[in-house]
Amino acid sequence: MVRSTTQPGRLRRRLTALTVVLAVLPLAADALNRVLPEEVATPLEWVAYSWLGVALYLFLALLALEPVRLVIRLRQRRRTAAPEPEQELAGAVLSEAHDAPLGAEATALPEAGTALERGTEAGVTDLSRRLFLARSLAATAGAVALGTAGTGAYLANSAPVVQRVPITLRGLDPAFDGFRIVTFSDGHLSPTYGGRRFERLVEIVNAQRPDVVTVVGDLVDGEVDELRDDVAPLADLVSEQGVFFVTGNHEYYVATRAWLRHLPTLGVEVLRNERVSITRGGATFDLAGIDDRTAAASGLPGHGANLDAALDGRDDGTPVVLLAHQPVQVEQAAAAGVDLQLSGHTHGGQLWPFDYVIGLDQPAIEGLSRHGDTQLYVTRGAGYWGPPMRIGARPEVTVVELRSPRD
Repeated sequence: MVRSTTQPGRLRRRLTALTVVLAVLPLAADALNRVLPEEVATPLEWVAYSWLGVALYLFLALLALEPVRLVIRLRQRRRTAAPEPEQELAGAVLSEAHDAPLGAEATALPEAGTALERGTEAGVTDLSRRLFLARSLAATAGAVALGTAGTGAYLANSAPVVQRVPITLRGLDPAFDGFRIVTFSDGHLSPTYGGRRFERLVEIVNAQRPDVVTVVGDLVDGEVDELRDDVAPLADLVSEQGVFFVTGNHEYYVATRAWLRHLPTLGVEVLRNERVSITRGGATFDLAGIDDRTAAASGLPGHGANLDAALDGRDDGTPVVLLAHQPVQVEQAAAAGVDLQLSGHTHGGQLWPFDYVIGLDQPAIEGLSRHGDTQLYVTRGAGYWGPPMRIGARPEVTVVELRSPRD
């Protein structure tokens, strides 16, 4: 982009150096996050990860415009393959001058020089056209990238949309008709996300009048001491039958045990390969939760997804809802006869077109799907990770409304 839009010189060298700095900025921000003071690290992360999002869409825009540039270059090559009129004229004049008498040759040479000057001017004009084309395409790509990233930043920081999803569970007692499980995932509380935005999320959850609240992993991207104030609004959640949490992969990038001790002080019950009974009017269903699939690799003793332990000894005639951070865990859930799995992890793709990449690892990106007799709902998440923006996947709070089968 720099090379095609500039001529050799100081400007090109400076822009090349700036490109190198911007390329390493996200890595530097991540490496210096724990070293720099918070008042320096937080703005640096904002700038670095915002630039990462802009760079992604700048690359995609340039990629989309590349066919346009290639077509125009091919046309230019066809034009330059044929002799320019000025060059033909200059050659003809020089030939005539060579064959002409001595006096006539002196008259013909200035005409040849004039023709050659016109050819040189045509070459300069062609170079100017190429620069104009390159700069126009670069400006177009830049405008598209900034517009897309700006829209994504607005959406990522806007209020989560409330998605209401009626789900019928086999064997569910009619007493649970209309029972509301309000769930969210992927808050990713960090120096760049928290504060008033997380308070707003809690208010939205409470406004749904939940019977149960479930948080399906990736709540934090930092330590307890760093995020104590940001996570505090969890204590304000109001639910008829409790607030439940399962770990995501990001909980294993920080001091996991400290968080698992802190969350219960906020009224959040952590389900680690276990289940609880949810009751209403004498009817019950099981709510189970398992560790993230990466937990076993964390090295923490006793951590690792164990669905068998979570379901051990249960009544097979009682419906079971499973909390598991990653959708791919539905494979084991289906084999175990789970009725419904609630997951997050994917962010709904967060930044198009990454949803296509995520689909290579996960069986579902967002929404409701069926896997054998097991239903899976994947919520898009409330926060973001990396670039503070969302394209094609708005933040979400999900209200699962249970239904009993109709005979």
